[in-house]
Amino acid sequence: MTNNTLWGIHAGATGEADSLFIKKKVIALGWPEVGDLSKIPANREAFKSAVAVAYPNIKKGAIPVYGGLLFRFVHEMKIGDVVIYPSKIDRQIHIGGVEGEYQYQSDSSGYPNQRAVKWLKTFPRTQFTQGALYEIGSAVTLFQVKNYADEFNSVLEGKPAPVAPEEDETVALVAQEIEQTTSDYILKKLAQDLKGHPFAEFVAHVLNCMGYYTRLAKPGPDGGVDIYAHKDELGFEPPIIKVQVKSSGGNIGLPEVTALYGNVGEKEFGLFVTLSAFTSQAVNFARNKTNLRLIDSEELIKLIFAHYEQFDTRYKGLLPLKRVYVPETTPDQEG
Repeated sequence: MTNNTLWGIHAGATGEADSLFIKKKVIALGWPEVGDLSKIPANREAFKSAVAVAYPNIKKGAIPVYGGLLFRFVHEMKIGDVVIYPSKIDRQIHIGGVEGEYQYQSDSSGYPNQRAVKWLKTFPRTQFTQGALYEIGSAVTLFQVKNYADEFNSVLEGKPAPVAPEEDETVALVAQEIEQTTSDYILKKLAQDLKGHPFAEFVAHVLNCMGYYTRLAKPGPDGGVDIYAHKDELGFEPPIIKVQVKSSGGNIGLPEVTALYGNVGEKEFGLFVTLSAFTSQAVNFARNKTNLRLIDSEELIKLIFAHYEQFDTRYKGLLPLKRVYVPETTPDQEG
C-alpha cells in the first residue's frame, strides 16, 4: 500500500460526520445539492459548473476549490489508496484503505457522496511529528498528503515513527503563519471599514486603552493633527501628544512627517500612525528626534494585540479575535 496515494479527509467543520465515518466504515463528502456526482462528465470544468449551478450564491473563488475536490473524490481516488482521518471527536488519527468506488447515498444526512473504507489502525496524535499533524490539519476537506507521506506509511507498517527534532521548525512556521494571517486580516478590515476620520477614532481608542485621554480634531481638511493625547483629564499638563493618522495606502514620506513635526511645540510630542509604512528618509528623520515617534502597520498590530482585551464592544465587533496558544521555540542558551 506504500506506493499508493495518501489522502487526508475531514468529517465536516466540527466532525459531524464522525459517526458515519467510523461506524459505517465510509469516507464521505457533502454538497448534497449537486446530486449524484457519477452523472457529471468526468472533467474538472463540468464539476465546477455543477457546483456553480447547485450553489448560485457561492463565492466565485470557492467554485474551483469545491469542484476540484469533488472531482478528485470520484475520479482520482483509487481503490487501495490510503486515507488518513484526524478525528475531532476522539482526537485520534484513523488510517485506512479505500475499498470501494464512488457511491451516491441520498439518505445520508447531508453526506451523500461516499466510498467504502477499511480502517486499519488508529493512533494517538502524539505518535506523529508536529509537521505531520500540521499537514493533515489542512483547511481543505479532501487533500493529498505528500510532505509527510513517508511518516504515515512507516507508522502504518509498524515501523518506528521518526524522532521529532528537539526544535521542530514546523512549530515556528505554524506560529508565524497564524500571526501573519491575523495581521493581514486586521489591516484589511481597518483599511476597508475605517477610512479617514473613523481610523482616527480607532487610534484614539487604542490610546485610551493605553491610559491616555484624547481629543479628536474636527473632520475636514487635513490640518496636520488629528488627535490630541494627554495624561491629565483636562489636557493642561505636559507632555501633549499631537497625533496624525493615515489610513490610505502608500508609504509615508519625509514631507508628511516634517509637516507634523512642524506643529509640535516645546514640551510636546509628535506621533504619526499609518496602516502602511514609512520611507527610509522619514525613519531617519524621526530617529534623530526624541519627541517624535512613527508607528507603522507592524507596530500598530503589536499595540492592538497588547490592548485588545480592553477594546469596547464596537471595535471587538469590528475585529473579532480569539486568543490561541501555540508552542514557542526557545533558542539555545549561550554559556
